[in-house]
Parts: sequence; structure tokens; C-alpha cells
Amino acid sequence: MIGLGVWQLHRKQWKEGLIAQYQAARAGGGEVSWPTSPAELESALFYRSRVDCLQVTGFDALSGRSSADQPGWSHIAHCRLRGGGTAEVALGWSNGPAQPAWSGGEVTGWVTEGLSGARLVADPPQAGLAPLERAGPPDPTPMGHLSYALQWFAFAFAATVTYALALRKRLAGTGARG
Repeated sequence: MIGLGVWQLHRKQWKEGLIAQYQAARAGGGEVSWPTSPAELESALFYRSRVDCLQVTGFDALSGRSSADQPGWSHIAHCRLRGGGTAEVALGWSNGPAQPAWSGGEVTGWVTEGLSGARLVADPPQAGLAPLERAGPPDPTPMGHLSYALQWFAFAFAATVTYALALRKRLAGTGARG
């Protein structure tokens, strides 16, 4: 139980860092390099970035929402990047799944998580599509980690007291017989 309390204290520190990162991204923290690893993605989430799509290798149409909060389709291009690597680029929104006419090029937008790593949500949208809902961090859950840690420490204290009382009673019963 003490270990769980300590774990919650570590989670509290982690959550505070995550909230600070999200607040910096919301405040328009500037442009970052395109992330090429999971660690880079974690620190680039919700910041602006850019990619140069040398070749489109495929398209997907996924459910999505427009910036006007209309349901419809988010059009994702799978790109081979100039200089190596790949990227998913959410080109924009439409009310139908038809593949847009887009052959690549330089795109700016917001870094989010995609199906296979980083995804760039184009801003401005590409291929004549409408803007997608703005990529942004979710509102973080309330900071309950400190209270959870205190609960675990209280449980550990209660268990220790209960064990001590039970042990005392057992030893007192043993001494009366002997």
C-alpha cells in the first residue's frame, strides 16, 4: 500500500508535466520539427509542424468532425517524406468519403497521434477540403493523485495498527496460558 502511495506521487509529478506541456501548446508554443520517434511525438503533440510529402502512398477516409462541429469524413494521406520517413497527413474534412485529388507537397498543421505514429492535421486544409476540428490537447483529468496517495498511506497505517493490535491480543492470550 505504501508502494501504491509512492506511485501516486510519481503520477502527480508526471501529470503536472503533461499539463504544463499542453498549456504551452495551447498558448501557441511555436513550430517543432516533425517527430520521427515515439519520444519525439510525445513532446511534439499539439504543436505546429510541417512536412514535405514527396509521394502519396495511399489514402484513408475516417469519421471526423469539421471545425463547424459537423460530422463527416477526415481524409488522411499517407506520405513518403522528402529526406526519408513517412507521415500521416489529415488533409481536411468533407461530408463524403470520396478520395480527394492531392499529390503531395509541403503542408503545415498540428501534430497529433495517428494510427501508426504521428499525424499532421493540415492547417490550412488541402485539396479543397474544409478545415477539420482543431487538433488540441484534451482537458486533463482533475489532479486527484495527491488525495489517492494519502488514501493509500492511510490504508497502510490502518493495516499496521490493526496488525499491531491483533498481535498484541495474541501475545497477551499466549502469556495467560503459559
